[in-house]
Amino acid sequence: MLQKTKFYCSCLSLVFILSACDKVAEQKPQDYPYNAVGMTMGTSYSIKASTLPDSLTPTEINRQVKEVLGKVNGQMSTYQKDSELSLFNQNTSTDWVSVSPELYEVIKEALKISRLSNGLFDVTVGPLVNLWGFGPQEMSLSPPDDTLIKEKLNQIGYKHLIIKDDRFFVKKDFPELYVDLSGIAKGYGVDQVALLLERLGVINYMVEIGGEIRVKGKNNQGQPWQIAVEKPTAEKRMIEKILAISDTGMATSGDYRNYFEVDGVRFSHTIDLRTGRPINHKLASVTVLSETSMEADGLATAFMVLGPDEGYKFAEQNHIPAFFIIKSDKGFDELMSTAFIESKKVTK
Repeated sequence: MLQKTKFYCSCLSLVFILSACDKVAEQKPQDYPYNAVGMTMGTSYSIKASTLPDSLTPTEINRQVKEVLGKVNGQMSTYQKDSELSLFNQNTSTDWVSVSPELYEVIKEALKISRLSNGLFDVTVGPLVNLWGFGPQEMSLSPPDDTLIKEKLNQIGYKHLIIKDDRFFVKKDFPELYVDLSGIAKGYGVDQVALLLERLGVINYMVEIGGEIRVKGKNNQGQPWQIAVEKPTAEKRMIEKILAISDTGMATSGDYRNYFEVDGVRFSHTIDLRTGRPINHKLASVTVLSETSMEADGLATAFMVLGPDEGYKFAEQNHIPAFFIIKSDKGFDELMSTAFIESKKVTK
């Protein structure tokens, strides 16, 4: 029996839980002077600000937020055929290509995380993601042939994507190389909106896009932002942990929303480049804290490929605050890296 469950983001329901947490934490919830929701990058966004400068109106913030998000989508999307990234992918030249500073910045960060994770985070994984039905094309709902998997593996490798350190130039060293920034672009979008708010004088905010988050200052109760980590079940929305965070980026990655099933076997959207197949381990979700949402986004993806044991070792070796939720016979077990424990962010 075949079952399809496909969403754009593994943490799409986090927005619902955030609302629930606000109601739990505040006996008499106060309205935020800025509280906006919308759609971008194929998923939802939510932005709250607990204080605004006197001269700044929600209407003006909305206008500038949409402008920033539209720009990011026009640069990073693989679904938009005329985006800057799509045009780079369509270009079969192996010469240097001049790109925008923004696209260059995201590719540079992606390559940094790729090197750190020994290639388990790799933005050139797109051909395999598409082959398994999790890209822009319609999902095939069946595992691909082994021959096709091997063929696509030969078209992948972050080391084939090269940047110039002193200029905004990028090139691929074989024509078929395909770059997919979906594992890091939402985090970048969050950071760009956050930076916009700071330029506008907003010092207390929460920005979320598809489950990737960045917060600064306090909520409208004068407390750190209360952010829920969802229990990784597709059937029901439940809270696993509540984090009290401020002045940080956060990302959660999981295998429990974007997948398909064939004869009871689940195939996740996260691809392990060591096998060319979806991950097959007991790590259900991982939450990462970092200075930027972009870095947290990429690291969370790398952890999902590594799995619970290798992922925990990786977090310890690199002093990364990471919170793992692992499948067990009794349901789920929790595992926190030393850096995560030291951050003292858990409230429940």
